[in-house]
Amino acid sequence: MRKFIISLLFGLTLVFTSNAQSLSTVKGNVSDSYSTEPLNGVTVTVLGTTIEQLTDEKGNFVLQNVPTGNQLIQVKLIGYESQNFPISVVDGEEIDLGSILLYEEILEQNDLSIISLSTEELNDDEGGADNTVGLLQSSKDVFLSTASYEFSSTFFRPRGYNSENGKLLINGIEMNKIYNGRPQWSNWGGLNDVMRNQIVSNGLAPSEYTFGDIAGSNNVVMRASEYSEGGRVSYAASNRSYTGRVMASYSSGVREDGLAFSILASRRFGNEGYNDATLYDANSIFAAIEKRFNDKHSLNLTAFYTPNRRGKSSPNTQEVIDLKGNQYNSFWGYQDDKKRNSRMREIEEPVIMLNHYWDINDVTTLNTNVAYQAGKIGNSRLNYDVNNPDPTYYRKLPSYFLRFDDALDYEGAYLAQEKFVNDGQIDWTAMYQANLTNGRAVYALYEDRNDDKQFTANTIFRTELNDNIDLNAAATYRKLKSKNFASMLDLLGGNGYLDIDTFSDLGSPEAQNNLQDPNRLVQEGEKFKYNYEIDANIIDAFAQAQFQYNKVDFYLAGQISKTDYQRNGLYENGRFQGNRSLGKSDKIDFTNFSAKGGLTYKISGRHLLDFNAGYLTKAPTIRNSFSNSRENNDIVVGLTDEKVTSFDASYILRTPMVKARLTGYYTMFEDATEISFFYADGISGTNDSQGFLQEVLTGINKRNIGLEFGIEAQVTSTIKLKGAAAIGDYIYDNNPNLYVASDDFNQDINGGRIDYGEASLKNYHVSGGPQRAYSAGFEYRDPDYWWFGATTNYFSNGYVDVAPITRTSNFSSDPVDGQVFTDYDPVLARELLAQEQFDDYFLVNAVGGKSWRIDDYYIGFFATVNNILNTKYKTGGFEQSRNANFRTLRDDQAREKPVFGSKYFNGFGTTYYLNVYFRF
Repeated sequence: MRKFIISLLFGLTLVFTSNAQSLSTVKGNVSDSYSTEPLNGVTVTVLGTTIEQLTDEKGNFVLQNVPTGNQLIQVKLIGYESQNFPISVVDGEEIDLGSILLYEEILEQNDLSIISLSTEELNDDEGGADNTVGLLQSSKDVFLSTASYEFSSTFFRPRGYNSENGKLLINGIEMNKIYNGRPQWSNWGGLNDVMRNQIVSNGLAPSEYTFGDIAGSNNVVMRASEYSEGGRVSYAASNRSYTGRVMASYSSGVREDGLAFSILASRRFGNEGYNDATLYDANSIFAAIEKRFNDKHSLNLTAFYTPNRRGKSSPNTQEVIDLKGNQYNSFWGYQDDKKRNSRMREIEEPVIMLNHYWDINDVTTLNTNVAYQAGKIGNSRLNYDVNNPDPTYYRKLPSYFLRFDDALDYEGAYLAQEKFVNDGQIDWTAMYQANLTNGRAVYALYEDRNDDKQFTANTIFRTELNDNIDLNAAATYRKLKSKNFASMLDLLGGNGYLDIDTFSDLGSPEAQNNLQDPNRLVQEGEKFKYNYEIDANIIDAFAQAQFQYNKVDFYLAGQISKTDYQRNGLYENGRFQGNRSLGKSDKIDFTNFSAKGGLTYKISGRHLLDFNAGYLTKAPTIRNSFSNSRENNDIVVGLTDEKVTSFDASYILRTPMVKARLTGYYTMFEDATEISFFYADGISGTNDSQGFLQEVLTGINKRNIGLEFGIEAQVTSTIKLKGAAAIGDYIYDNNPNLYVASDDFNQDINGGRIDYGEASLKNYHVSGGPQRAYSAGFEYRDPDYWWFGATTNYFSNGYVDVAPITRTSNFSSDPVDGQVFTDYDPVLARELLAQEQFDDYFLVNAVGGKSWRIDDYYIGFFATVNNILNTKYKTGGFEQSRNANFRTLRDDQAREKPVFGSKYFNGFGTTYYLNVYFRF
């Protein structure tokens, strides 16, 4: 039947949609291809018109007043492959499409998007790449699907956007973190089976739930009544982030008493993933229950808890990679013959939400939601008062012994290399011995903690004003109380840890981390180093009107928001005495306005032109509002709103055989702020040329421009060809202002700040994965429910993240007298400051699976192999800012192996993923 229908479709032709109306009708019946059960709620649309209907409980539909001429009927349901039926309508005729079988999408690919995330991708606090925007999308768009499943492992970011440029919602409630604007993906990790109902808005396209952002919005529907009745048990094995996952879920469907529930439990585990000692230990539970009181009111309760622990992996210099390989991780060492990672990330942030759905009448709905999230995020690390225990500390590597041409220590370099190659890991035993010898701990393991409590409430309104106009509106309130502190985890055999800054004058008040309790000996489980709270409140509202006509659809939307932040210091830091660190800071508040609009012109049912434009103003995040929130109340100097202007234009082709989209886009970011922390040599304008700095960039402009193209062709009933291309150019568009601050500076002079003026960043490329990506592949899907596919992907134009301080006046200034170096060479300086571009590379991936129906049960498997050729490549990296001036950078780069070369993130080699499931 399916082959007959598809063959019939290929022989028909679609032309421009006629506006003439008639009494012609089109009817049919839609059912599941596996179970042959009728499907309720399937959307059946005459493309290019406003004629649309949902199938009833028996899967039937009847479209009235279908215009005469050639038309294209689309049959669509989330979780299934859409089908298009070209028909030729004669005035007064009834067309019966008969029984239409919908085939389930190959949704196991969603598992890949989550499982393939590396530690650096999931953790944005350690300078890792941020490419998770859109990874959960189940959009039918060819390009977005390719970006999610083929490009994501390379840190590729569609249009160069970060994840804070998109909105992730669950049941209409925004889940982006207020601290940095990004979704915390781990909070719903392991819930794959209940995250399949997604409503995606690409880019600035309208959404019923939120104003959105330039990277679009994605609403995951976790409503109990939306899950089909049945259960699923699966087991997955992999060598990526974890080695095993078991998952079980069951949904009741809507019972006669109006109750529906859905539950899930899963566990992900592994002693290490692709990188050494990257422990993975995660559990997930989910429950949703809904009660339909009548045809108008329904109440849904959703809760999920996904505690997880993961071991991080280190970025490495090329010297380290050459000696130890791509999978090397410097964060671990053996303790009692077991690998122990010093950098663990632990997250426990359960979520509970209550949703009320009110169908006021046939065309008007009101959805009101409340949510509460509380818990902790901890990132562990070693603290030390003596020698740095990091095995890649520069004094332990061969390059350190060969740094001076007139004092080459070949013996020292050889011994260092032998020790590093044969071991090269953290020495836990030595740290225990040092603590026992000293009495109190000179080494300790602690974690940077933030304990958040967030309350969210919103209401979402939708109505159809008439057959052509829909109105959406929503109002949201979010309140955050965030506690931030360092917590002692393990004294490593020591008798307490002295809570002072060992880099300050130990006999002075400046050495005290808390003057209210000086020279405190910290025990395990206690807070120390820093302790403060952040209060945040956000109120926003948006309204949107959508207009649909035969030839043109368009929309207009606007948003207003009010944001405020305040820091409350609980410690009086000795370097920032009085209310500069203790007590409440000044309150920061912003009022923002945004607007967007778009138009779709339907040349015909097959050919469409789509345009979107928006101007957004956004409050800076908490992360970029305080220059050093751990130690003081200082607010970023010159802090202001970020402005975003964005435009895109698309040509869309959709025929029974070919679907394609070509999009050009332009986005300008203005007045952004970024804060970095690092240790640097060669700092001018200070009493000491060294220091641990807070680098603050303000007034940053970035310009993103490019093309997106995606195409798929159903060349036969079983073979589909697909391709995608992303050609982007993402650059800094101005020279932003830069100042540095440090507790090592004289706090009486300009508040301990040095203003270097402009950083010459204009026309440098913004880092964050390849800016160009291409993919070509095929998929074979047999009628006997087995399928196979392969793709070849090519990536280029990836760049290292440059160090802004080396692009300021500090670079040419002698730290002794502040004057330009007498031996400063502008030509050599340009060579030294040229941005490194990564090598291009190919990745070949293969995927396949099969399913069987046994009575009313289904068994299947899904498998993929990525990077079949085991290609070695860099996904990202950053320049170390240690060499802050011309002389230090010149001398270091002249060496065969720089002591402070750039640090890189490496891509995975050959990896696999296998999932076996049983549905009932």
